[in-house]
Amino acid sequence: MDIAGNENEYRLSNRHSCPKCNYSVQELEPKIFSFNNPSGACEECDGLGVKAYFDEDKIIKYKNLSVAQGCIEPWNTPYYQSKLIGLFAVLGEDINTSWNNLKTKTKETILWGMTKEITFEDLVDKKKKTEKFEGVIPSLQKQYDRTDSFFIKEKINTYVSEKTCNSCGGQRLNDVARNVFVDGMSLPEISNLKIKDALDIIENMSLVGNKSEIAEKISREIILRLSFLLDVGLDYLNLSRGANTLSGGEAQRIRLASQIGSGLVGVIYVLDEPSIGLHQRDNIKLIKTLAKLRDLGNTVIVVEHDEEMIRAADHVIDLGPGAGIHGGEIVAEGTIEDICNSKRSITAEYLKGEKLIELKEKERKDSNNSILISGATTNNLNEVNVDIPLNKIVAVTGVSGSGKSSLINHTLIPGINSKLNNSKLPEKTKFSKLIGEENIDKLISIDQSPIGKTPRSNPATYTGLFTHIRDIFANTSESRARGYKPGRFSFNVEGGRCENCRGEGWVKVEMHFLPDMYVECDVCKGKRFRDDTLEIKFKDKNIHEILEMTVEEAMSFFKSIPQVLKKLSTLKEVGLSYVKLGQAANTLSGGEAQRVKLSKELSKRDTGNTLYVLDEPTTGLHFYDIQMLMDVLNKLVNKGNSVIVIEHNLDVIKLADWIIDLGPEGGDGGGYLVAEGDPKTIKKSKKSYTGKMLKIN
Repeated sequence: MDIAGNENEYRLSNRHSCPKCNYSVQELEPKIFSFNNPSGACEECDGLGVKAYFDEDKIIKYKNLSVAQGCIEPWNTPYYQSKLIGLFAVLGEDINTSWNNLKTKTKETILWGMTKEITFEDLVDKKKKTEKFEGVIPSLQKQYDRTDSFFIKEKINTYVSEKTCNSCGGQRLNDVARNVFVDGMSLPEISNLKIKDALDIIENMSLVGNKSEIAEKISREIILRLSFLLDVGLDYLNLSRGANTLSGGEAQRIRLASQIGSGLVGVIYVLDEPSIGLHQRDNIKLIKTLAKLRDLGNTVIVVEHDEEMIRAADHVIDLGPGAGIHGGEIVAEGTIEDICNSKRSITAEYLKGEKLIELKEKERKDSNNSILISGATTNNLNEVNVDIPLNKIVAVTGVSGSGKSSLINHTLIPGINSKLNNSKLPEKTKFSKLIGEENIDKLISIDQSPIGKTPRSNPATYTGLFTHIRDIFANTSESRARGYKPGRFSFNVEGGRCENCRGEGWVKVEMHFLPDMYVECDVCKGKRFRDDTLEIKFKDKNIHEILEMTVEEAMSFFKSIPQVLKKLSTLKEVGLSYVKLGQAANTLSGGEAQRVKLSKELSKRDTGNTLYVLDEPTTGLHFYDIQMLMDVLNKLVNKGNSVIVIEHNLDVIKLADWIIDLGPEGGDGGGYLVAEGDPKTIKKSKKSYTGKMLKIN
């Protein structure tokens, strides 16, 4: 547009465009700022922020081996070995050369292929073949694209890693969404903040004029919702934290915060152990939050073992008196006073202090050995230097997000494994020095990950107990007469299992956009085996009936068979007497799965000098069960082993020989060594929240 008497030219447009370069964008709408919507998602990674790729380090795990020795894990079959022999003949290289010493060009050809054809003799059918050499990675990609098998896809995925998207830098949004700023900050920048920092930014946002009016109502709602997240102890989380990286307790508390924000009345809320993963300081905040829900006019039902939560309840229902077949009754109900007056309640005995969680026989070997970590900066750790004494129970404590997992799971464990196995450190593991690993022979990390993802895995198979049971059935006179071997009694191989469900007892129904469902097999009726297999009995019980027994029932049944009784005894020692031998792995809680793993390790021959690391082992445990667990850990240390527990439970912390307290806060406010020493020393620390809670309790 030209204005008379003015030499300047003005460019006007009814679009959102730059007058200098003519770059234009569509009208800004909420969907543009969502990476789940095509309008806002990065075109390169489809809003994921990462790109999947086949990782050479996962395909070639042992680079000191040669191709002839099978260093290419996915190609360890006769057919692929034949092709590789043909390739090396064409390239003129020695197939016995270790991967590390191969030429770069040879490695690239093996991984990515070449257009030139090769001739080779198939080791399977002994025929000569001429084919194009497509390479390991294109071959894996083709298999993945063509197969409908879940198991094959899962196997191929073990060779895949993820890297940050080059286009969006991991921010998941497209170029337009990333370049819209409010008060100088883009949406990805705000999303990457910790919840408490984001709240501070929104509360102090300096918008003027109509911008302030537009933002006022929205800001108020954001502030309210962020405050709810703070109230349930999640101040240390990033707003952009992936849901798949949250613990069960964190995910549950986020849902709880969203419910408080909804302002609903007359709703029944059911929470399963919301205190999991919470420091006692944050547990008090959680209890206040639940009280808010109640005061709004709602009913809150909490399944919980935490003493503070039990004491804060208006009405308590105590079930028992024991577990499994010894439970299922309402032992007591009413106020906390009513529970304490009950003579049948084990819970009451601990609440009144008649029973205490304690270690009666501490027989520690005199040892000055320790493991020293210096300059640890993994994740939020701030140059942490810590000396971890051996031959003791060491509790690593601190509020959520203080750096406990970063220090132990992501620094100590990979650091020791790297030295013991002479392997490469993960990129995220950062420290300057680790000394003292020679004082341990073995490291066993026992976390809460599932012992299996399908009904096929169970406590009996995981602990090796089922191997002995199958041998027993194979040695019966009827089995020998029919020629049945131990494999006949396995639901993992063809022969004795039901082929309709392939020995799972359940058939998977894919729900596409919903989680898969499992329905009982209509052929074997959930028994997993063929009828003729079930005809074989040991002491009047078939293999299915054995798997339906609880650990306690099985102990009585197999009391005359030492190798079976030993494994059952360790399951009972860790508080799993109520679990069925054949209970599907995907129905076990994280705490139960962890104790099954601990049981497996306990049943092995103990050589001493083993370092056991447990991440919140008291999850899901009653006071009585915690006592049993502590007795087991105490026995391990008495035998010359070392135990590290990452824990919030004060009953465990106060019984530890040594405490390493991190913090003081979570996230950026954590990552420091606040205090270390025995429980008495920690109580004296003025900076330690753990110390303050130990004083109160």
